[in-house]
Amino acid sequence: MFETLLLNFLFILLPVVIFLIFFENRPNSFNKIILIFLSTVTMVLCMTIPIKLKVGFNVDLRYIPIIIVSLFGGYKKVFPLYVVLNIYRYYLGGDGILQSFIYSTGVFILLPAFSKRFIQLSSKRRISSAALVSFLNVGVYLISLSFYFNSLNREFWTLTFYTLTTYTGMMIIIMVLIEQIITNSKNRERFLQSERLNVVSELSASVSHEIRNPLTVTSGFLQLLSESKTINHEERRYVELSLQELNRAERIVSNYLSLAKPQSENMVYSDFREEADYIKDLIIPYATMHQVEVQFCFNNTLKKRYDKNQIQQCLINLLKNGIEAMKDKGGTLIIDIFEQKQNIVFEISDTGIGMTKEEILRLGKPYYSTKEEGTGLGMLMVYSTVNKLKGKIEVESEKGRGTIFLITIPV
Repeated sequence: MFETLLLNFLFILLPVVIFLIFFENRPNSFNKIILIFLSTVTMVLCMTIPIKLKVGFNVDLRYIPIIIVSLFGGYKKVFPLYVVLNIYRYYLGGDGILQSFIYSTGVFILLPAFSKRFIQLSSKRRISSAALVSFLNVGVYLISLSFYFNSLNREFWTLTFYTLTTYTGMMIIIMVLIEQIITNSKNRERFLQSERLNVVSELSASVSHEIRNPLTVTSGFLQLLSESKTINHEERRYVELSLQELNRAERIVSNYLSLAKPQSENMVYSDFREEADYIKDLIIPYATMHQVEVQFCFNNTLKKRYDKNQIQQCLINLLKNGIEAMKDKGGTLIIDIFEQKQNIVFEISDTGIGMTKEEILRLGKPYYSTKEEGTGLGMLMVYSTVNKLKGKIEVESEKGRGTIFLITIPV
């Protein structure tokens, strides 16, 4: 029995190990297919070599991959496992085929319904929730099994003890491993993003300073030329157009310069109230023009040292993107700034067109934008500013439903 238990545990570990070695750095959509396939193989192997008990019943760990895929993936991802489970159970034959079908159908209907709520939980709560679901799942199975016993004797209670502890213990171990993989993946992506932002910041600072000098000189000579009495009207118009383009180039350079390190003369130690009020007053006319209602709430007393110009530009970029996501049909832009433990949290949500998961993953990367005319520098500046404050950005979005940006800045 102990050897079979270890073998089943090896089957459960199989998807985790194979994914870590071969598929961790593959595209997200490809990874999902691989994980579903590996989970299905694990389930079949557990059913093929069950734990045979002396009381005449077999116990296997088939429901551990089903529970995990249900909670993380929902109905769409767990459906292949549900189909394979019932087909293979019918192929194995023996007593209890109908009972297995009824029970697995109940699990398939109930568990994936909690998927969205489960994913939003913290790492520790996901582990404890999965363990509790596993415990309850086996508990219900054992209750239904108790009707086959003439009396709830010692054999039944022995079966109950071993099954409950095995399922719950295995689930905790697997969930800890899965959460560690998720944490490592997020940390690695955060580190890569930080490296990208540092490189862009250094390049933008050096290039911007070098370009500004010739721009200033050229602009000065053109202004002198425009005041000359020897040029005609058409030539003066050309000079004015040239000055306008130089001013536009100056603004582009300033945007690049905003990605550089904070300027000492702009540093303040504050609670973001002044910047938030300034941005709110600035953005409301733009929102009104696009039939967007702005809701503002500020509940923060914590203070942080930051570059006020960069924070203002960061918020402008985020709010402007939110408004432009609703410009076709209008909507509501919610700005909520509050304190949470020792963190200052900015929650900015809109009811716009939303984004896919793939688009969310690419946010903040140089020159990527969801807008046709966008350059991606606005979101790059947002991620750069938050990164300098040691903060983190979380994005939740759904196509056609809107987007929520959650910025957490530690004090």
